[in-house]
Amino acid sequence: MGSVAGPARSRVDTDVVIVGAGPYGLSLAAHLAEAGIAHRVFGRPMSYWRERMPAGMFLRSSWDASHIGSPNASLSLDAYQAEMRSSIPRPIPLATFVEYGAWFKTRAAPDLDDRMVECAEEDGDAFRVSLEDGQQLRCRRVIVATGLDCFASIPEVFAGIAPLRRVHASDLAEPAQMAGRRVAVIGGGQSALETAALLKEAGAEVQVLVRESHIHWLRRSMKLHQKEGMVRRLLYPKTDVGPPILNQIVARPRVWRQLPRPLGERVAYRSIRPAGAGWLIARLRDVPIQLACTVESVEDGPDGVVIEPRNGSRIEVEVLVLGTGYRIDTARYSFISRNLLRRIQTRNGYPLLNRGFESSAPGVHFVGAPSAASFGPLMRFVSGTPFTARTLTEHLRSAAR
Repeated sequence: MGSVAGPARSRVDTDVVIVGAGPYGLSLAAHLAEAGIAHRVFGRPMSYWRERMPAGMFLRSSWDASHIGSPNASLSLDAYQAEMRSSIPRPIPLATFVEYGAWFKTRAAPDLDDRMVECAEEDGDAFRVSLEDGQQLRCRRVIVATGLDCFASIPEVFAGIAPLRRVHASDLAEPAQMAGRRVAVIGGGQSALETAALLKEAGAEVQVLVRESHIHWLRRSMKLHQKEGMVRRLLYPKTDVGPPILNQIVARPRVWRQLPRPLGERVAYRSIRPAGAGWLIARLRDVPIQLACTVESVEDGPDGVVIEPRNGSRIEVEVLVLGTGYRIDTARYSFISRNLLRRIQTRNGYPLLNRGFESSAPGVHFVGAPSAASFGPLMRFVSGTPFTARTLTEHLRSAAR
């Protein structure tokens, strides 16, 4: 394999360590292998998707936007479907996507090491990476590809509720455990709405509390995505993030990156505002949804949780499920040493990255959602993996030259 290090630098065990084995980590492994760049991947493959997302979930993203990036698209969903000799349903079931990730891993990262990284720290002109069993290795670069694992957002109003009565949607892998219980789901985005549907179907007594005055249902895009032809291709690029026109900007991270920051932030917000897939409407027909319901106070009661919205009502449930999204904050990375974290410049918790996804700490790269402040909202989705892997791989090749 080739090297991204100059001959004068000290000995290392590998050029690149990728921390994380979800779609971004696996995509990078495929591209680095094809480029001949020595690397190691650490982490449990697709663990966040397999262990943290609710059973029975479907992907909201379209078929074209759900491929994990690989050189020449050789490991696409189409290739997986052809090899399996069976048709994959649309929308794509979570379980099927996890199986696709496992198939991708066997071909792109057969030597993946499922041990977890305990610490990454500077060690002279390189980095020392310590694994959960105590083994250490040195590398030139560290790529953080751990996804959303430590970024679940718990709004302050819910912070004081006992953990047994308050669960983030990303920690509700088995909706069936709520069967027979009274549950309030907070939020009006896909995560909250689909979780509510799954809870209802599992036998829970569910209601949804939405802060906004209406829910953004993606009815029109659902119909257009079912059509083939020029109109669909013009309105929806394959990356499929954002409404028509804006999605053409989002699909080109280098273009988004050139926008004045206030404009880029407005484009990003409009492209990923809370919304629900059109196919959820029928499944939520019997679920009470309160709109314009801003929660003002919450407290533990003798039989559960007492919620007092701003509209003056009073709601009592046994469990709160928070579909309140995620908040990126590099300070939450427990495996990056404090000294190294202090060298990483951030804005609103996001690392500031150069064109090679490299932070202000040379040799430390971030991909996936943490790179969204530097490359736009596409980075929050699987459809951002092709651009990310190609761009970062070319950056490492240039560094070698």
